[in-house]
Amino acid sequence: MIKVPKYIQRLFKHQIWNIKNDENAVYLTFDDGPIPYVTEEILKILEQEKVKATFFCIGDNIKKHPDIFLKIIQAKHAIGNHTFNHLKGWNTKLQEYVSNVDLCQQELEQLNINSRLFRPPYGKISIKQSRFLRKKGYKIIMWDVLSKDYDCKINAQKCFDNVVKNTSSGSIIVFHDSLKAQQNVLKSLPKVIQALKAKGFTFKKLS
Repeated sequence: MIKVPKYIQRLFKHQIWNIKNDENAVYLTFDDGPIPYVTEEILKILEQEKVKATFFCIGDNIKKHPDIFLKIIQAKHAIGNHTFNHLKGWNTKLQEYVSNVDLCQQELEQLNINSRLFRPPYGKISIKQSRFLRKKGYKIIMWDVLSKDYDCKINAQKCFDNVVKNTSSGSIIVFHDSLKAQQNVLKSLPKVIQALKAKGFTFKKLS
């Protein structure tokens, strides 16, 4: 599902799907990093295009690649929690899920990152999990445009079309800084940014 239907957004209204604004701003987000080379190349593209974004990082990857995580911070992008082990909420008991989120949060806080942004892996989170995390102060960040860059059955042009044809003011757009998405995201991202700029969109990071 590339464009999330409005009825789903209304059904799960406590989760953030897009952000209304008067600046024609959209929000690029990247899930699953930090990963050597992929994350670093994405950072280079964002720097070249003078665009800020938000990275939803897996705690275990932060622990494995602290040097790359530091590059995200130094570039002044926003950071979000994506669990420690990329858990699928629908298959995980409440306490195990929350503990895994907290474990990732500990990695962030050890590096003086106080963000309370959270995105559930696969977009799958139960009502109980969502309610519990929101009570703990997390903002549950979803999306309304999915690039599907991770899908090996599609190419970079299709990723480009998925994003550019479906983005509107306030859209939260998902890419991935993962090995699976590497080819599609690195080829499509510069063109996506340039096309959205040409349409008059600006780019902001989440907060």
